[in-house]
Amino acid sequence: MNEGNQKTEHDLTLTNRQGHPVTNNQNLRTVGNRGPATLENYDFIEKISHFDRERIPERVVHARGAGAHGYFEAYGTVGNEPVSKYTRAKLFQEKGKRTPVFVRFSTVIHGGHSPETLRDPRGFAVKFYTEDGNWDLVGNNLKIFFIRDAVKFPDMIHAFKPDPITNIQDSERFFDFCANSPESFHMVTFVYSPWGIPANYRMMQGSGVNTYKWVNSEGEAVLVKYHWEPKQGIKNLTMKEAAEIQAVNFNHATQDLYEAIERGDYPEWELLVQIMSDGEHPELDFDPLDDTKLWPEDQFPWLPVGKMVLNRNPEDYFNEVEQVAFGTGVLVDGLDFSDDKMLQGRTFSYSDTQRYRVGANYLQLPINSPKKRVATNQSGGQMQYRVDRAPGQNPHINYEPSLLGGLKEAEQAGKEYTPQVEGRLVRQSIDRQSNTKQAGETYRRFEEWERAELIANLVADLSRCDKRIQDKMIALAEEADEEYGRRLREGLANAPQGGSSQKPLGNREGDKAPQQAVDKGHEAEPY
Repeated sequence: MNEGNQKTEHDLTLTNRQGHPVTNNQNLRTVGNRGPATLENYDFIEKISHFDRERIPERVVHARGAGAHGYFEAYGTVGNEPVSKYTRAKLFQEKGKRTPVFVRFSTVIHGGHSPETLRDPRGFAVKFYTEDGNWDLVGNNLKIFFIRDAVKFPDMIHAFKPDPITNIQDSERFFDFCANSPESFHMVTFVYSPWGIPANYRMMQGSGVNTYKWVNSEGEAVLVKYHWEPKQGIKNLTMKEAAEIQAVNFNHATQDLYEAIERGDYPEWELLVQIMSDGEHPELDFDPLDDTKLWPEDQFPWLPVGKMVLNRNPEDYFNEVEQVAFGTGVLVDGLDFSDDKMLQGRTFSYSDTQRYRVGANYLQLPINSPKKRVATNQSGGQMQYRVDRAPGQNPHINYEPSLLGGLKEAEQAGKEYTPQVEGRLVRQSIDRQSNTKQAGETYRRFEEWERAELIANLVADLSRCDKRIQDKMIALAEEADEEYGRRLREGLANAPQGGSSQKPLGNREGDKAPQQAVDKGHEAEPY
């Protein structure tokens, strides 16, 4: 910097994106102090045109999120056995080995500034920056899902999101879809219970939801399910408690996570897996690839493999929490896909979404980039700011194979896993659907206050629904558990029928809010 600039510029001097010092950030350049403005206002035009573009497309689902950095520490074992028996993934092998992580928690259905008290599943996505590249474990707080086939996902989300005409969430639309998709009943049982409103992000479980595979050095595979268990304990809210919190703070879960980390109260989760031999398991009354089902813990115990600690808040929300991009297809050696139809649909959709939302070069952003060398033959596209070129690579050779100094294929680590695939191409649902049995088991495991809250929440919404929808939901509840069905039937018989279904899910008085605002509003004179 020359002597003249040193006199007018220091470390905190405001500049524009060209590096020019901004000497007047209060007034644009005008003809006289009243205007009009002139076209050559470069500082203003750069500032306002960037402001016009400072948002990227919001996530269709999981728009509202909070995140934090931390680490995963491996135990080196799975239960009491060496983890190498089941997987050769390097991050699990050594006791005490730490892998950096970034975690994003979220709500699912509503927009980026919606309340964090809404009845909704919560996203729980972890990006592991491993020595072999990134691994994304993308899941939810609840361990199952509404559907088992990816072709239904857009319809499900459309039904749960606000009405396309009124832009108001409508419980009749929600139950119209669920009543006609009986595989959703187990998830409905969880979502309409207190488990549908976690107290915060620190005190909720996480799950990979889908079935994955682990592969060992011999190329042998097993099916696995992932579970995160919070060391802080688990806390959920009733509808009344959530409404009271929302009345004073709609960011409470984000604030709770941020402040806990700032004061050094670092949240922890233990990672556990369930393991099942790779096969169809005809002895079970459900298919192990069906993500509407839990694997019974007494048959497939939860085995600890490590713990995660979150110990650092983001430095910039947009750069890290908003632009972080996850994908279920992001696996490292030793981890693999199962034939789970939801997983395979998500694996295309997630990464495709990020290329649209953030851009073709989203993996060059620091929050998404692996913490290891990257060398590809991919180049170009919006916002590229480096070329993934290896040291010594011939810059003229952006293809493979080549004899002229281009990139070379890696050697296979361990024996390659080669599953046998055989069968006709069909459009059919999986066998052994058993749509309501586990919902009944879950209902019976609930404490009485949870069962009472579940019934009250269901009655509050179903009483506003078409009688045909009510009858289908009662039939599913009766099939799941006699008491469950009876209490739902009696609750609906005694509830006032009708009224608007356009309100947040489970909210018993939400449809009255517009009139309450008129009745309670204080009159004022024009000014």
